[in-house]
Amino acid sequence: MAETSHPAFARLVEIMATLRGPQGCPWDRAQTPDTLKPYLIEETYEVLEALEARDWHAFKEELGDLLLQIVFHAQLMTEAGAFTIDDVAQAIVDKLIRRHPHVFGKTQVKDAEEVVRNWARLKAEEKQARADRSVLAGVPQGAPALIRAQRLGEKAARVGFDWPAAEAVLAKVHEEVQELAATLATQDTERHEHELGDLLLTLTSLARHLNIDAETALRKATKRFSARFRYIETRLAQQGEDIYATSPARLEELWQEAKQTLG
Repeated sequence: MAETSHPAFARLVEIMATLRGPQGCPWDRAQTPDTLKPYLIEETYEVLEALEARDWHAFKEELGDLLLQIVFHAQLMTEAGAFTIDDVAQAIVDKLIRRHPHVFGKTQVKDAEEVVRNWARLKAEEKQARADRSVLAGVPQGAPALIRAQRLGEKAARVGFDWPAAEAVLAKVHEEVQELAATLATQDTERHEHELGDLLLTLTSLARHLNIDAETALRKATKRFSARFRYIETRLAQQGEDIYATSPARLEELWQEAKQTLG
């Protein structure tokens, strides 16, 4: 395969080095990996928002902003003598080749499921050289809890620790609901939290069995909630009603109207 040139990427790396240089930008020069963490997280969510909106122009722009964060972090590590952006690229190139022996090697696979099994096996082999060799290793502690929960379930399922089907998970959901309900007569907040956590964890397993990303499902649900609630606010304002003085029954009536109108 012929090598391809990427002048725009090279220019981006060059610009980042200039911004960090002696005659560069004071703000950029003041940044550290820790101060950049919030921006890395924020840009990731902005990419997801543009993707979910199917706004491809915004998606392109947001991917660029996220790429800038990666280049920024790599520049800081270059200055520290730890690694360069080329090292970052080489590391993922090596990993992709290593984990796709059915493409770059002689391994034969019959379907996507076998690819996933091979991927998990290769990852496990790589872990032998690491301190944490757990099947669950590699799921970031700092990831959003919903994402972390579903990823942990995926990893456990690869070694057979899982329910056989969605119906079995749903039965477990009902069981967890009952356990939570049994605590409601008490004032034991820790117990409430414990049982609610178990229920949420089980729901992420249900999402996995339904081939649904739990984080995406909840993001879409919160978007619907926001749109419907704003609809209620607009309708009340149009009718000169004070939302703070509106009865729960009236709010529910408008909520149902919002569902019918907005979906």
